[in-house]
Amino acid sequence: MTEELHLRIHGDPAPPTLIYLPGLHGDGTLIGVFRHALGERTHFVEVTYPRTLAWLLDDYAAAIVTALEQHGISRGWLLGESFGSQPLWAMVAHNPETHLSECDTHGFQIEGVILAGGFVKHPMCRVARAAERITRGMSNAWLVWIAFSYAKLARFRYRGSPEVLASIDEFIARRAEGRDRRAARHRLHLIAGNDPRDIARRTRLPVFGLSGMLDPVVPWPWVQRWLRKNCLSLRDYKILRSADHNVLSTAPREAAEQVRRWVYDL
Repeated sequence: MTEELHLRIHGDPAPPTLIYLPGLHGDGTLIGVFRHALGERTHFVEVTYPRTLAWLLDDYAAAIVTALEQHGISRGWLLGESFGSQPLWAMVAHNPETHLSECDTHGFQIEGVILAGGFVKHPMCRVARAAERITRGMSNAWLVWIAFSYAKLARFRYRGSPEVLASIDEFIARRAEGRDRRAARHRLHLIAGNDPRDIARRTRLPVFGLSGMLDPVVPWPWVQRWLRKNCLSLRDYKILRSADHNVLSTAPREAAEQVRRWVYDL
């Protein structure tokens, strides 16, 4: 594989380690407010995906594990945001003995998984396919306009968070590139064709879910209902009333407090 995946590592290397797998945008821009809310106690690892059009979800999973091992990280919790929940399940599936309480993925031990606006099989695959078609026909100028509009709102919304303000320029720069749009479209294609429900049924890893109340992208009632009925390892599923689909950045304090409680009180 010629594409590269990158990590940004923050905090004390002492465990527990929380590994953030981003959504369609593919990087840690705008996650700084959540990371700051977690505090220094957590070893936080941000994954940045390559803007590849060739990788399958197994390629994402293998590259993440390889990067973690190269940085001497041998165990941790996976925090899958939206699309990030899909390589998350692929990482769990890499271990043939997914019934174990800790999955040994090529030497990396998964201690637990948290879905943040995430899912198993997307509850609206037809919508994902439609979004893929829409982004294929969208001009790069239109995409840049959307990114700048979002950034303008983000500057106002996060005006009290220096870490987020510092990352907005990077967010705009990455969104302005055509490769970024094509990579997001490819990830939508992966979502529409993926069905990790059997993995979620068989795993005995502790599974947690976190969603915003207003989430038209991944409707949480369907996700929560399926997990409660089919995933025996589901420990808890929380809905934050003040958040939307980007639950980690729209309700960072509440999300951080809940994630800390799950990781430390297990």
